[in-house]
Parts: sequence; C-alpha cells; structure tokens
Amino acid sequence: MHNKLLKNPQAIVGLVLIILVILTAVAAPAIAPNDPELIDPACKYLPADENFPLGTDQLGRCVFSRLLYGARYSVIISIPTLLILSVIGLLIGTVSVCAGKKVDYVINLVCDIFIAFPALIIAIAVIGVLGKGIENIALSVLIATWAWFVRVVRSYALTEMSRDYILAARISGSSTLKIVFQHLLPNIIPQFLVYVSTSVASAIIMVSSFAFLGLGLPAGTPEWGAMLNDARTCLYSHPELLVYPGLCILLTSAGFNLFGEALRDHLTPEETSL
Repeated sequence: MHNKLLKNPQAIVGLVLIILVILTAVAAPAIAPNDPELIDPACKYLPADENFPLGTDQLGRCVFSRLLYGARYSVIISIPTLLILSVIGLLIGTVSVCAGKKVDYVINLVCDIFIAFPALIIAIAVIGVLGKGIENIALSVLIATWAWFVRVVRSYALTEMSRDYILAARISGSSTLKIVFQHLLPNIIPQFLVYVSTSVASAIIMVSSFAFLGLGLPAGTPEWGAMLNDARTCLYSHPELLVYPGLCILLTSAGFNLFGEALRDHLTPEETSL
C-alpha cells in the first residue's frame, strides 16, 4: 500500500473499521463473554452489567456475544464470495471483449437477462430452492451478482482495448493472450479493485437482508440481520436491540465504502479530478 494512500484520512478511517471487523470476527470466541446461542428465559431483557456488557435479548441471550459472532458470518460469507466473483468477472469479462463479436454478444445477452431482475429477487429464489445455509447463501449471492461484475470488467476492457498501447502491442506482433496478461489485466485490476472493495458493503447488506426476511442462516444463528429481525417485536420497549446490529452493519459497510472511495481517488486521480 502506498504511503500517499495511508496519509488520506478517509482511507485510514475505512481501513481501521475494516481491520476492526476482521479482528472481531477472528477473535470472537476469545472475546465473547457468553455462549451467543445460549437461551435463558429467566434472564431476558436484562440491562447491561459485567456479565452481559450490552444486556440480553428476548430469549435471554447475550447481545454483546451475538454481535461479536455476527461479524464472523458477515466476513465468512461476503469476502470469499467476492473473491470468487472477482475471478469470474475478470475471466468472463476479458473473454467477452477478446474472443470476438459473437461470443461478446452471447455473454452480453446473458448478462442483460440477469441484470434485468433485481439481485435480491434472484438470490431469494435460489435460497428458496436450495434451502438455508452458508454455502447456499454464498451461491445465491454469486448467481445474483456475477453479471454485474462481468459487465464492469467488460466496460473496463473495452476502454483499454481502444487505447494506443494496445494497438502498438498488436502491431508489434503480440498474441491476444500476451496482450491480455501483460497489458490489459494490469491496467484493469486497479480500477476493478475499487469496485470490489465497495461491493463488500453491498454483499454484507444483502446477506443481512436474507436473515431479516427469514431466508438466511438457521434460526438462532447470531447474525446481524437475524438480530434485527428478532428485535422487531420489541421495537418500542427495547429499541437498543435494533440499534446495536444496525450500527454494526452501518459501520462495516461504511468502512469498506470509505476505503474503496479513497482507493479510487488514489488509483484513478485523473477521473476524480474531472
């Protein structure tokens, strides 16, 4: 990471939030004071104390412990899924541009079909067919959003393929494969990293939406969206149970968005100055 990027206050704030979420997810078993899934009706709605730092919910479960474990599910599902989406986007997007007009037309047509439907609707349909579970949630996000990643890479590739250095490479006798790996991808990936970093927030919100709608992980799983859904029944009596997971989602999304925006300004200063 360049020193100039680390001097950007926006990048620092975003990076701190990202590191905090990742560390929380990794260290949750060591930090959590209680079992996040332990139900004790006799302890429901307890105020914050030394045993329950943020109190308990309607089933007597430790809210603080559930928030810590909620970071694990957001990170475990969102980041690996986006890594797979990045590979799919780079592979199919570059093939679409470099393999000829017929291939490009077919890939573009398939992308248009998927993009025509809201990503959340596609993901809900996939989960409805396959059922709940981490693997099925990750697969539903892949199926719902892969076309967007391909379309973004394709647009970057089309722009780069029209530049003079690509023409010079073709005139010098470089093969298409050599142009892709030596010229095209190195110039696409920095821009694409910005899109991926800001997409993490969207993936986290989508996963939380599944749980909020009752389509996510199994009942009782300590996940932020599920905690929001459970807290709806006590909106007026205990609104803090809605605030805590909502803030976690907000801060995590803000961290990736802030860092992504700062990364964009650093990698493509000529675009942001227009």
